[in-house]
Amino acid sequence: MEKVKEVIANWANEEGLQTPDILSIDCTSLANTSEIFSKILGVSHSQKKYSCSTSSLKQLQKLYSQKQSIDTKMMLVIADELDYLITKDRAVLHDLFMLTTMPFSKCILLGVANAIDLADRFIPKLQSLNCKPKVITFCAYSKDQIVTILQERLRALPYTLFQPHAVELCAAKVAAASGDMRKALAVCRSAIEILKAERRDPISVIMVSLGGTEDQPKPAACDVITKEANNMVRIDVAAALSKVYKSPVVDTIQSLPQHQQIILCSVVKLFRGGKKDTTLGELNKYYADVCKSTSIPPVGIMELSSMCRVLDDQGIVKLGQAREDKLRRVTLKVDGADIVFALRGVRFFSNCLQ
Repeated sequence: MEKVKEVIANWANEEGLQTPDILSIDCTSLANTSEIFSKILGVSHSQKKYSCSTSSLKQLQKLYSQKQSIDTKMMLVIADELDYLITKDRAVLHDLFMLTTMPFSKCILLGVANAIDLADRFIPKLQSLNCKPKVITFCAYSKDQIVTILQERLRALPYTLFQPHAVELCAAKVAAASGDMRKALAVCRSAIEILKAERRDPISVIMVSLGGTEDQPKPAACDVITKEANNMVRIDVAAALSKVYKSPVVDTIQSLPQHQQIILCSVVKLFRGGKKDTTLGELNKYYADVCKSTSIPPVGIMELSSMCRVLDDQGIVKLGQAREDKLRRVTLKVDGADIVFALRGVRFFSNCLQ
């Protein structure tokens, strides 16, 4: 966030413009979704007093509907986890975007959301309100990108902690499962914790020793850390991957009957791209396609609904209510990466998930 402020300040100075006020909000930290308006009001007009009987939204709408003084600063709102503001009637999200289009608005909204389809779901309505946003999609990290980032992080160390093939293995597994860089860093952290637990000397002490002093040069990693074959540190990245991804959920998925596993495989394929829910009817089409591609006879939608209820009981999916089975909403209650990790070892599902 400080980097963002620095870049904006530099840009404003270069262009000879006034540096805007910046409000960074993690929407998950709000007590209620409408609190975001009081946050904006408090930062942009902290020295002014407003009636407590009028909502912050109304005050902002009134403010941006009338001409403001020339020294009024622009207001940049950076809202992380923007999808948290989705309410049943979606009013908060619509009102937030609408603030940027009011006649004398000086508000710029930058929203960040994990749901890639968020804009697709709301753009028709936002477009009708004349506040269609510009969408920038950041794709999941590829294997090569993860390798590059890990190597850059590790290059700062004065010793070799992970061998190239170990970094490649970590990156390949994480990229295949989710492409989440945080998972890759968690795997590396877990690998070090495993090494620490297996050795007599704490890894923290070893790392301090590797730092050296002014009077004592830094020794090579192999001189201090290990006496194993080839004088190299052996960190079990495969074990770390299993530790990071292994969970009771993975065990449960691996023990499910084949057709229930196919349903979960279909859900993962359907939800790629950020989609968070679907109807049972749409899921049935994906499920039938997967079965057809593998020459496995699919079950009917009634039996599919019954299996989804079983998965609901086990806490893997959530099955909503509707008058017709095909209209019932299906959402995942577990991380899709856990499903991929659980099924990827089976060639049948590995091919389906590609």
